[in-house]
Formats: sequence, C-alpha cells, structure tokens
Amino acid sequence: MGKKVLMIGSLDTKEEEFLFVKKIVEKNGIEVILMNTGIYESKLTGDITSAEVAKVGGHEISVLREKNDRGTAVATMTKGANTMVQKLLSEDSISGIFGMGGTAGTTVAGTAMQSAPVGLPKVLVSTVASGNTRPYVGDKDITMMYSVVDIAGINSLSANILKNAANAISGMVQLADNAPKIEKRPMIAATMFGVTTPCVTKTREILESKGYDVLVFHATGTGGDAMESLIQDGFIEGVVDITTTEFADLLVGGIFSPGDDRLESASKHGIPQVVSVGALDMVNFGPPETVPKEFKDRLFYQHNSTTTLMRTTVEENRQLGKMIADKLNKAHDKTIVVLPKGGVSMLDTVGQAFEGNEQRKVLFNTIKENLADHIPYIEVEEDINDSSVSQLMADELLKLM
Repeated sequence: MGKKVLMIGSLDTKEEEFLFVKKIVEKNGIEVILMNTGIYESKLTGDITSAEVAKVGGHEISVLREKNDRGTAVATMTKGANTMVQKLLSEDSISGIFGMGGTAGTTVAGTAMQSAPVGLPKVLVSTVASGNTRPYVGDKDITMMYSVVDIAGINSLSANILKNAANAISGMVQLADNAPKIEKRPMIAATMFGVTTPCVTKTREILESKGYDVLVFHATGTGGDAMESLIQDGFIEGVVDITTTEFADLLVGGIFSPGDDRLESASKHGIPQVVSVGALDMVNFGPPETVPKEFKDRLFYQHNSTTTLMRTTVEENRQLGKMIADKLNKAHDKTIVVLPKGGVSMLDTVGQAFEGNEQRKVLFNTIKENLADHIPYIEVEEDINDSSVSQLMADELLKLM
C-alpha cells in the first residue's frame, strides 16, 4: 500500500490553505485523503464529505446548516471525524494524520488524532498551539505547530509556516522506517519528577540490566495519564509508580492534576505494580504571580522561574493517604507499597526546605490504616532517593513479575 495522509479540516473556510498543503504533500510522493469537517458548502467537497462526517456524528448536514448552532456543529463533526479515523485505522488505510484550524478545527482534528495509536505521525497546525495544549494533545504524540497568524489565506508568512508543516508530516510518513532497529524487550513503566530522579534512575538501571525496557513518565498530569493509557493498551508488563505527586495537585488545585484513571489501570489489568509516595510533599504552580491568593501564607520553594512548589499540609497528607489507599484497594493482587520514612523527595529530607516529619507520619499512617489486608506495604528508614530504596523497589517488582 502506498503512503497516505489523512487531512482533517473545514473546507468551507480553509479550502485554499488545505489545497496548499495537499499539493506539497502530494509533490513529496504521498497520497492525500481529504476529510471535510466544514458545515457549509464549498467548491471542494473532499474525499470524505462533510455530509458523511455529520451523519456518523449523529446529524444530517442539512439539519446542522438549518440549525446554525456552532456548538452542536463542532460536537457533531468532532464525533464524526473521530469515528471516521477509527474506521480508516481499522482498515490500515492511513500512514499519518494532518489537521489545522482555530479552536474549533483544532478540537475536531485533535480529538480524532487522540484516537490514533502512539507512533502514527500526527501534525496539527493551530492558532492556539502556544497556549494550553492539553485538551488537544491528551496523552498522545501529537505534534502541534503554532500558526503565528490566523489560518486565513496564503501569504508570504503563512506559506512558509504551512510549507514547514506539510514537509513535517511528509517526512514523518515517508521516513517512518528510516531508523535503527531497536530490540523489542518487555516494557516497565515508571513515574519521575526532578526531586525523585536519583531513585527512578537507579531503579531504571537495575531493571534494564535484567532485560527490560523502562519507560519513564514525567509526573505532570499528562505524563501519568499517558502511562495509564499505555497500560490499558497492553504495552506495559510492570509498573514502578515511584512518583504519585499528581494526586497532590488534584487535591489542592495545582497545575499537574491527573485524570480519573490515574493509579487504576494496573489494578484493573492485573499488571504487577510497586507504588510509592514520591513528591507528595508538594503542589505545583506556575510563576509566583499565578499562585492563588488563598495560599499566600503557605510554605513555598521556587524550583525555577516558571515553577513554584508549595508544601502540602498535615491535613492534605491525611487526605492524600486516603485517596491513594482507596485507589490501590481496587487491585486484586500483584501490588506492594513502599513507604520511605526518611523523606519522599529531595526537598523532604533533613535540613531541606520541605522537611516534614509530621506530614510524612500522617501520610504513611493513613495509607496503612486504609489499605486492604491483601495489599502489603514495606516501610524503610531511608529517604526515597537512597540507592537501597531503588534496589528494594526493583527487587519487589521483579518478584511480582
């Protein structure tokens, strides 16, 4: 089968721009399938028409045009495009996906791309790519490019941007097999933060020496969600969830909150997991001026110019302990919890900014009191970044596996 790129977009407003990109991609030797997600009539109808997309999205295109409600139209075309992409993927009909637009076009194309597997090339040119991209990217490897100007006509500036985007998706698709062969080994997932890096690095090295590939996820909300998604998709055979800090952001309102599935997928799928309490001493915010005023009297640490850390309180640690225990109690077996009494991060050790013996004691006691009897735990005297803790977690996971 020749290489094919699916292009998703509104031809009623961006026909000229899509034709520009289409010509470049085709000149690069790649066939284009054009999916029209626009509501109104256009000269170019697309290989997959807006009427087809709307119908699988739950409405006739005539009804959407008559109703003239933007919210209903975007929701319908989002659902329809997503369904169409899944059909094309099941038929092995496409080698990559390209989209572009404003907020509506980015929503439609981004949602459809999120239904595609990790590894399939995805490029999304958007007017909102310089802001919060999490709603559009989710936990997939979507490459977003900021359009700089609105996607409204071809001029000397927009032509350069769209040319780069067209060549980017072309290169990803055309050179997909142009990489060194990597030995496929069983995969283990791990979670990490800067303040738990020594622990995760040592644990990873031990597990890799035993013949495993270790995928390390940055515990930024989307990182934890990406790990959960790969567990659900069957890629992961073991989990060493060292850094569960995302629950602190979820509880208090930080910027790295995870989704509802966090700390549940391994349990649901019977995947062996070793879980710890890394970086539960902190809630993450952006620059100092972005921290909500209600926290002005709390203890802070300026991690860098764009990241402000706030120490979790005794009461917050009590609630965190309950949250984590409740999540882990859903596991039937193959789960063990490691509690490092010497500290849960680099900042939570003797003499450091977030040293908190009382917070730690409440966190650990709450976890132990609420864990089901069939979930074992191990307490160690050392802090989480001590090499002996890494060795312990690696050994315990290997036993479970």
